[in-house]
Amino acid sequence: MSQERTRRAFLRRRWARRWLSWRRALLVLLVVGLLGLGAYAVWFSAWLRAEQVSVTGADQLSVAEVERVAAVPLDEPLARVDLDAVSTRVQSLAIVKEVDVVRGWPHTVEITVVERRAVAVVQIGASLRGLDEDGVVFRDFASPPADLPRVQTSSGATTESLREAAAVVSALPDDLAPRVDHVSVATVDQIELALRDGRTVVWGSAEDSAQKAEVLEVLLGQEASVYDVSVPSNPTTRQ
Repeated sequence: MSQERTRRAFLRRRWARRWLSWRRALLVLLVVGLLGLGAYAVWFSAWLRAEQVSVTGADQLSVAEVERVAAVPLDEPLARVDLDAVSTRVQSLAIVKEVDVVRGWPHTVEITVVERRAVAVVQIGASLRGLDEDGVVFRDFASPPADLPRVQTSSGATTESLREAAAVVSALPDDLAPRVDHVSVATVDQIELALRDGRTVVWGSAEDSAQKAEVLEVLLGQEASVYDVSVPSNPTTRQ
């Protein structure tokens, strides 16, 4: 009787060891199968395909124009859409300053654009072009916008002169910028503002433009024809 109990206990232990090995093998197979199914679903199946494009941030641009340039390949697995290529195509639009392209699972390619905004206009050849805060020329205007100053340069519309002019205009408060008729750039250290009421502001360089703008706001309350903020710590006025 004792031998029979010993034999049964041995068989139970052996069965338990075999079942443990089989269970581990089954778990491995299950995990591998799930991973394979997941990889197939994500990379090859139509279950998670790109079906639509979502565009946000487009104001001057139309959503249709962004979608056309983005050329997102629909009806292919979303995971295989080349987001960098889509981003590069949208970034090629001159009006686009920044773009972010992400996958919106399960079926959407999401495109977020940040458009350039004109802070001034500049005549280049026969065209009136918009100038953004970084000094980038990016769009055409049929006629001068009433609320944007013009940029006039003595040495032509060089990258440096446009960048300096844009830095000056961008520093102006929202209520002051529309009062500027044009910005004259003789050199990067000789910048002047001509106000629409005929007064002149000697600005100097674009350095410390934010401080100069604050000083100018105060000075404009004084009667004068010329306001010199080129040295903002020691501004002057003259008739």
